[in-house]
Amino acid sequence: MGITIREPGEGDFFSWLALYEDYAAFYGRQLTDQGALLVWSWLTDAAHSERGLVAVDDEGALVGLVHFHDVPRPLEGDRALHIDDLFVLEEHREQGYGRTLIEAVAGLGAGSGIRVVQWLAKPEDSDARGFYDEIADASEVVVYRLRPQDA
Repeated sequence: MGITIREPGEGDFFSWLALYEDYAAFYGRQLTDQGALLVWSWLTDAAHSERGLVAVDDEGALVGLVHFHDVPRPLEGDRALHIDDLFVLEEHREQGYGRTLIEAVAGLGAGSGIRVVQWLAKPEDSDARGFYDEIADASEVVVYRLRPQDA
């Protein structure tokens, strides 16, 4: 089994969209057409900060994706790559696709002098957390989101 990781191309839109819809459904979120088109426009615009990679199986089918962006770390005086979305189709999990996607992000970072790759995980997602614990250290930081003023 060979795992190919590459940037998404224009001909990948519908395959990428199917993956991204599955990702949204996995998290109980509704992906709108407008939202999907916006994210796709980011991924295909070399000037945009959001970047993406896709995992391709031996038959050429897209089976995974990762979206990420560069973030400054002022106290450390450096930058990190923050993974926003990571998803592999269920039937392709535990075959190295997720690890290879994360390693590809790390490789891109290293090529730009960025040594830190970080992401968030839901505490109750024990399958993902088990995998992440094999390759990364959990942070002790709690993420807060300001409540909207109209709430």
